[in-house]
Amino acid sequence: MGMTTPWTELVDPEMPLPAYPRPQLARPGWINLNGRWDYAINDSRRFPQKFDGEILVPFSPETELSGVQRSPKPGEYLWYRRSVSLPESFSGKRLLLHFGAVDQIATVWVNGRQQASHVGGYLPFDLDVTDAVEEGELIITVRVSDGTERGGHTRGKQRTRRGGIWYTPQSGIWQTVWLEAVPLCYVRSLRITPHFDEAEVEVEPELVGDEPAVALFNGQAYPLPGRIPVPDFEPWSPDHPKLYSFHVRCGEDQVQSYFAMRKFSVGKDEKGVPRLFLNGKPFFHNGLLDQGYWPDGLYTAPTDEAMIFDIRTAKESGFNMLRKHIKVEPLRWYYHCDRLGMLVWQDMPCGGGRYDPLIVSAPLITGIHLPDRLHFLFGRAGQASRKEFRSELSAMVRHLYNCPCIALWVIFNEGWGQFDAKDMHALVKSLDKTRTIDHASGWHDQGIGQVRSEHVYFRPYNFKADRRGRAVLLSEFGGYNHAVGGHVFGKKDFGYKRFETPVQLRHALEELYLTQIIPAKEQGLAAAVYTQISDVEDELNGLMTYDRKVVKVAPEVMRLIVNVEN
Repeated sequence: MGMTTPWTELVDPEMPLPAYPRPQLARPGWINLNGRWDYAINDSRRFPQKFDGEILVPFSPETELSGVQRSPKPGEYLWYRRSVSLPESFSGKRLLLHFGAVDQIATVWVNGRQQASHVGGYLPFDLDVTDAVEEGELIITVRVSDGTERGGHTRGKQRTRRGGIWYTPQSGIWQTVWLEAVPLCYVRSLRITPHFDEAEVEVEPELVGDEPAVALFNGQAYPLPGRIPVPDFEPWSPDHPKLYSFHVRCGEDQVQSYFAMRKFSVGKDEKGVPRLFLNGKPFFHNGLLDQGYWPDGLYTAPTDEAMIFDIRTAKESGFNMLRKHIKVEPLRWYYHCDRLGMLVWQDMPCGGGRYDPLIVSAPLITGIHLPDRLHFLFGRAGQASRKEFRSELSAMVRHLYNCPCIALWVIFNEGWGQFDAKDMHALVKSLDKTRTIDHASGWHDQGIGQVRSEHVYFRPYNFKADRRGRAVLLSEFGGYNHAVGGHVFGKKDFGYKRFETPVQLRHALEELYLTQIIPAKEQGLAAAVYTQISDVEDELNGLMTYDRKVVKVAPEVMRLIVNVEN
């Protein structure tokens, strides 16, 4: 057995990840389709004549939890098949088949009839399969192709030749699959916007059918779309993560949801220094980089409890923010951040062609930030790749818009596949006027937006105010390495500064925060993101080991070290 986590053995092979996957649009009539599916890997686009065995969905075939531990080669296809018998309660209703995420290109058939194709490995898609049902039975077949870095699709930090900051690629279904029964008229989606200063929340439903919708809150009904008064509300914050429940009814359909009253902005403190604000007051974002990788499940956490452990450990260690790095998590992860009180910076997964190290790192060497309209320099010469990125960026913002915890969107990271950041910033702003936007985390700053975002490794950090008057974010720093024997992924040890003992690591962190971060915060630094929450494969610079079995610096000690108060 490979590297495991404390939750590996707790995965139920009959029903892994059993919880309802969409907490802000929940209804009772559903079937979780996680569990054992037939799978095959071949080089044909036609239905396989036979299957290779069983795979445990939603774990990718590369993972130990899947039971397969095999990766499709270039030019091969990954196939899934499962039969479903519908309960009597589903009779006479529309049937929606949901996929949380499938990496990268998926085509779906139901009872031999093609239903849909979807491109992109990080976002959900659904399809109405009602007309394909035959005598209460469904045979679901999925074909997946995944070129990883070939083709310019979004891929995050996956690379065929893993190593260093690049990790084992994974493919196929990696989030929950479920089937839902809905009336002819139903709520397809909600857009929830808290209006903090007006003590109201705005709810805009997307409806299928011609029935009107109402919101049920505090014993009263409010017509939708519209605003709901929330008098004497309790503001949401990491110290007080207050959530409000409500329901939306459309004809015979009723869904449960929640919201929080909070406000994100950029403003000047009493000294005229630009800061990040929460609920109208300066609030220092004290964060950790969070890659969201697991040794037993890669992109997929083994259980909800595993996700909760990471969030709680970060919080107990004195951090109030996680930067979700170049990955989109299942909605339940954001729900746990919402209810536990953890701010989130959400990265857009990167993509495009090959990255030229000299171009990407030019600002580190020369101090020059290149104009990103030069698409070919950034691996974005292909128009189709740029169009696909725009579409997925828009879809990600819409998908996660309702999550109270998300405070900031990160569009590009360190120039990887960066292009037309000014236009991308305007696009995100048109979709979401309630959050801050980091258009270029690290470097290749295009001089726009309300924040300047810097990455500093290998040298001491010295705060410098932005000459354009933007709030300054230290969006990556640290990366201190410490290998814990018996809890490492392999023989390689990648990081930015190595320490042999836990005591040395602790003292180095104390010095880092005491001499650099805390003084910078007093001078005007608005946020700091330490690299990182856990080791990931060769990267041994986490505050926890990759298997989550050792916390390298005790949370109560780390809390004293960071010691950044608002």
